[in-house]
Order: sequence, then structure tokens, then C-alpha cells
Amino acid sequence: MIKNFFLTITFALITLGAATAQRVAIVDIARLLENMPEYSAAQKQLDELSATWRAEINAEMDKIKGLYNKYQAELPLLNDEMKKKREDEITNKEKEVRDLQKSRFGADGSLFAKREELVKPIQDKVYKAIDDYAKERGYDLILDKSSAAGVLFVSDAIDKTADIAKKIK
Repeated sequence: MIKNFFLTITFALITLGAATAQRVAIVDIARLLENMPEYSAAQKQLDELSATWRAEINAEMDKIKGLYNKYQAELPLLNDEMKKKREDEITNKEKEVRDLQKSRFGADGSLFAKREELVKPIQDKVYKAIDDYAKERGYDLILDKSSAAGVLFVSDAIDKTADIAKKIK
């Protein structure tokens, strides 16, 4: 009798554990994106734009080197006022190039904005497909194995943020 009781309890616990188990899946976002022609086209366009801007910045840097070399060659012939004027000119040109570089490649630069314009709709399409897939198949959690982003989808049923927030108050 006790043996049957423990067997029944064990079976109930196993069944309960199986019923409450979360369904988890892994997705490789990088591989998905690499296989999308529109993503490859967008990436190519961004690479070309970046190369054009880098060449422009390098040309400006070469002009600054030319100014500096000319300054160095004429240094013995220049008075203090002329030296200061040339140094200021070189410094201002360097600042302009740094500002140009920041406006093109900085965190809020043109390249970032162009990437948002071209790539974000493609990424949104992938994330929507993942979201739809998870809901159709009953997944509770989907993780990205290709990046540090990690969690791509979480079922509201296993998100306990609201419960923890209530305990904090």
C-alpha cells in the first residue's frame, strides 16, 4: 500500500513537472540575416557608403599632412605671428576632419542613421517571424545563439517582472 502511494505521488510529480515545463528554442539570427538577399544588398550599400566616406576623410587627412610638411619646411623662415597662424590653420583643419569623422561614423552619425533606415525593417521582419512562430508553436522562450542579444521572445506567462515589481513596492 505504501509502495503504491509513493509510486502514485512520484508519477503525479513527474506529470506535474512535465506539464509546467517551458518550451525553449534556439535561433541563429546571423544565419537568417545572411541568407536574406535584401539584407545582403543593404549591407553592401552600407559598405560602399562607408568606403566612400573613409576615402573622403583620408583625402582630408592627406591635405593636413601636406600643410604640416609645408609648415615644417618653412618653419625657419616664419616669424612668431606666422607660425601661430599656420599652427592654428592646421589645428582647425584637424578639428574639422575629426568633426566630419564623428558626424559620419559616430554613435549618432550618418552611417548609423543609414543602417537604421536600411537594416532595421529587415530585422523587424525577422523578429516578427520569430514572434509569430513562437506563438503558433507554443514556445515560451526563444534565444539567439549568434549574439549577446540573447532573448528574442518571452511568453507573458513566464515573465515574472510584474510579480517582482509588486514585491519591491
